[in-house]
Amino acid sequence: MAELTIKERRQIQRHPMLAQEPAERRTNFSEVALGYRLEQAIAEANRCLSCKKPPCVAGCPVEVDIPDFIVALRNGDLDESLRILKSKNSLPAICGRVCPQETQCEIVCVLAKKAEPVAIGRLERFIADWDLERGAETPAVAAPTGRKVAIIGAGPAGLTCAADLAKAGHKVTVFEALHDPGGVLVYGIPEFRLPKDVVFAEVGCLERMGVEFVSDAVIGKLYTIDELLDEKGYDAVFIGSGAGLPSFLRVPGVNYNGVMSANEFLTRVNLMKGYQFPEYDTPVKVGRKVAVIGAGNVAMDAARSALRLGHLWAERTGGEPTVVHIVYRRSPAEVPARAEEVHHAGEEGVIFDFLTNPVELYGDENGNLCGMRCIRMELGEPDDSGRRRPIPIEGSEFDMDVDVVVVALGTSPNPLVFHNADELERTKWGTVKVVDETTGLTTKDRVWAGGDVVTGAATVISAMGAGKSAATDIHRFLMDSDR
Repeated sequence: MAELTIKERRQIQRHPMLAQEPAERRTNFSEVALGYRLEQAIAEANRCLSCKKPPCVAGCPVEVDIPDFIVALRNGDLDESLRILKSKNSLPAICGRVCPQETQCEIVCVLAKKAEPVAIGRLERFIADWDLERGAETPAVAAPTGRKVAIIGAGPAGLTCAADLAKAGHKVTVFEALHDPGGVLVYGIPEFRLPKDVVFAEVGCLERMGVEFVSDAVIGKLYTIDELLDEKGYDAVFIGSGAGLPSFLRVPGVNYNGVMSANEFLTRVNLMKGYQFPEYDTPVKVGRKVAVIGAGNVAMDAARSALRLGHLWAERTGGEPTVVHIVYRRSPAEVPARAEEVHHAGEEGVIFDFLTNPVELYGDENGNLCGMRCIRMELGEPDDSGRRRPIPIEGSEFDMDVDVVVVALGTSPNPLVFHNADELERTKWGTVKVVDETTGLTTKDRVWAGGDVVTGAATVISAMGAGKSAATDIHRFLMDSDR
């Protein structure tokens, strides 16, 4: 077959990805997006212009050689495509599902100037899923160096750092506070966006590379960072413990039964398998009228999970399905969640109350939530975030009938990990202060950090990029001839 010209490639339309229909998917926790078939993937790969100076690579936090893996795919060489992809990205099946490609690699795609960009994330997912279906190839590992590294947290930053250090021949142990590795990938992101089998399959690849996982291990309680370095014999420590401490509403009534953080709600649903109700009878207050406060990706995950749990409950009891609202104090233009997640939530029946802000929560005589007073907002001048500041409209208060409120207003690092780590400086927000943003080196000798514990809540791929950068610098440090 003759090679397509640049003009011909530009004329190919972006290929949609199959997905469950909204009416069906709102009743189950199965994955919404179903992925490309081989012929669709090759057809989409044919849209890539193979730019000599590809801006998409610079837009990728882990610097995947995007045009090269796509060219190998369209040539039918899936093994080579996988090799190129996994040489930079140890978690491609995860990234292909939850990475915000539309604001990173795809937004700078040359095609995006006049048409839709190449579906880079969907192609990444296709190759990664093809690999998982055949058992997941284990990357080559260098000869042992005799060096030991402790990783705190088995989330995206910790997993990426662990993988790169293991490839370099170092002995890596990952300490995870929860009972399963994955961090936010397993406790935060729902099954319908990121199946847990995908996470565990990619974790299994790390285990075959020699990475040891220690679960139920709360650093700061089990061991301090100093004990890891001085008593346990680790040559370096990477902190990738994330930002799991939730922020709450500062209004009267937050202590009523039925008010919870999105972290608690999603952990019960995901990690504790509440999504498999009734097989797992996890205590999750579903509610019939739910309000989720906030409009980030976590808020969308919580709202869509509540909607599904409500349908499962209704099917079992014969009751009415749950009504779910997203309550957000700004307009649709300021929503921080991915456009795809907002779109899917709307399709599934989530109701959006924009320019609305809670001011008080009401409870009954038994201490149970029964209502929420809100006020209408208007937008003023931009604030420090660049978004227009919401301003209350005097006299616009109104009441909402709700029995569950899920608060999704951001998170900060859990301070327990920093117990007896006085040399480790932190910012006023509780995040770790790094002396070099490109490497993640902290103010404490032999300690690096990356991901949400440094930046505050951000994306999976940005955390992975931080883990990768730290691994490079840790390897340099460990291989220093003076050590």
